[in-house]
Order: sequence, then structure tokens, then C-alpha cells
Amino acid sequence: MNRPVKILLNSFAIITMIFGGFYLFIYLAFDGIFSGPIYSKQDLIENYELRKSEITEVKSFIDSKVPAGRYINIEFDNGDLGIFHIQKDGKHQSNWDLDIDSEKTDSLLNVIGWTKNDLEKLESKLVSANCISASSGNPTKIGWQRSAMAKYYYNVFDDNLNDSLIDVYNKGCVHIFYKDNIVLEYGSGAFGSICFPSYERQE
Repeated sequence: MNRPVKILLNSFAIITMIFGGFYLFIYLAFDGIFSGPIYSKQDLIENYELRKSEITEVKSFIDSKVPAGRYINIEFDNGDLGIFHIQKDGKHQSNWDLDIDSEKTDSLLNVIGWTKNDLEKLESKLVSANCISASSGNPTKIGWQRSAMAKYYYNVFDDNLNDSLIDVYNKGCVHIFYKDNIVLEYGSGAFGSICFPSYERQE
């Protein structure tokens, strides 16, 4: 093998190792978020149209079970709690990666006045809606699926949006008014706001 070809092959091998090592680092550091499924706004809409009643059931359950003055943000992850954030009387607690049967989970349930059965019912309703998370409030924010670094949501309001509120939500790139009381969202708390893929600003 002549010297130029050997140098070229060695250079290619080094570059491959560098990029491969970098990808492996990113994969491990961010728990493989770049290797998961990639979804679109159309996927988000199709899931809503297929499971509108189940998504409404999630909101109804949250509204009926979260007491006044308290807030929850719960995401299920393979049978455990990827997120279990709560707030009571202005005091916020952030919690990640909890065993659903742990003493910590039990203590958080006590703070919000829930039982393990309430948690299991929420998980069941989210599964039926093909969703993974729910946050209380108006709107109730129901997380559909994670997609790379971000996550798709349905913001389900108590009432249909008026024209002025529709205009507010359509001015940015993170929210898109869909119809009635539904605003779609694509964003990430970890990395800040991320615009909907292929977003085109409305004038």
C-alpha cells in the first residue's frame, strides 16, 4: 500500500473513531434521547382524533383528584415515575426517576392527598390515551410522546379559546391552536423552548 493511501485510510479511521466516540458520549449522557422515535405534528393530531375521549378522561381525572392549592406533574416511564413534581401551598418539590413502590413515592402521594390506587388509575388512563404524562391546572397539560430532545403535549383548557387567546398562542412557535379547547405544544424543559418541526410563522 502506497503512503498517500495509507495516510488517507488512517485519517478516515481517526475521524470515524472521533465521531463514533462523540455519538456514544451523547447517547449515554442523555439516555439515548437521540436514538428514539421521531414524531410530527400530524402524528400528534392523529393521536388526538383517535383518542379524544380518552384524553378528555385524563383531564377529568386530574381535575377531580388534585386539591385546590396543589399541583402535580407526573410522567410514567416503563412502570416507574420518570417525573413526579408536586407543589403544595407554594412549596415546590422536583423529583425524577422514582420507583413507584418506594417510600419516597408514598410520601409524595401523602402530600397531595393521593393513594397508590390514584396513581395507578392515572397511569391506566394515560395508557388508554396513548400518552405518558399529565400536569394539573388550566390548561391541563397532557404529554403525548418524547421526540428526540423535546416532547409533544396537548394543552386542554376548561373552555373553548376565544379569538384573542387563539391569537396569543399562534404568535409563537412552541404552541399551535388546534381547535375548540386544544392547543398543541412542542417543547423541552431541559433545553428551553423548541419550535415545532417545519414551523412556519403565521403573520
